[in-house]
Amino acid sequence: MAKKAIYIVIRGKKPGLYTAWFGPEGAAEQVQGYAGALYKAFSTKEEAQVWLDQVGQPDFLKEQMRPHRPDKRSPPRPAPENPKNNLTEVTLYTDGAALKNPGPGGYGVVLIHNQTEKELSAGYRLTTNNRMELLACIQGLKALKFRCRVTLFSDSKYVVNGIEKGWAKRWKKKGWMRDDLHPAKNSDLWQELLALCQKQTVSFRWVRGHAGHTHNERCDQLATRAASGKKLLTDCVYESQPDPE
Repeated sequence: MAKKAIYIVIRGKKPGLYTAWFGPEGAAEQVQGYAGALYKAFSTKEEAQVWLDQVGQPDFLKEQMRPHRPDKRSPPRPAPENPKNNLTEVTLYTDGAALKNPGPGGYGVVLIHNQTEKELSAGYRLTTNNRMELLACIQGLKALKFRCRVTLFSDSKYVVNGIEKGWAKRWKKKGWMRDDLHPAKNSDLWQELLALCQKQTVSFRWVRGHAGHTHNERCDQLATRAASGKKLLTDCVYESQPDPE
């Protein structure tokens, strides 16, 4: 006697095709105790189909009874090249400002990719110009979703030389000391900027400030406007210093 391998439940707790009689997902669970249950066991799908043709095949079984056919469709297209392997070109313009320095401050960023521009800015109630210059670079690089080739323009020689001349790396190597007596200022921001530069391919370029350069002037406007705003953030590291003034 051929072993029954297919169980068709037309009326039951959960109608359908089953390949086991016992068990939590078996056919018995669907028909036992169900008044008016309609079901039958078969050795093959072909046998089951003959019976279904006689009693009328419900729509919910048609998909399960459909013979398997190899997928002859064209193979899927390869995924687009990973942007991390083909670096996207991005240009960042950054600027920072502090009214009275130290005082209320802000940063401004213009991010350019192809013909698309994005602006970023925020203001802080008490900080310095140099901290905002660094923070502008940090926030611009943080806005990138994957590794890019970045050209970053800043009118701060403190920032540009700190990276391009290796000052920040030397300060870090010395435990954030400029020399034996003088600690390097803004080490928290330098630390973060160095880490971001390892995630991106970045070159820093100095641009003269207030010289009519469109994007640099726009960053200055964003930074100054942010510093003059009413909802200012807290530069916690700076304000936690013994004498931030």
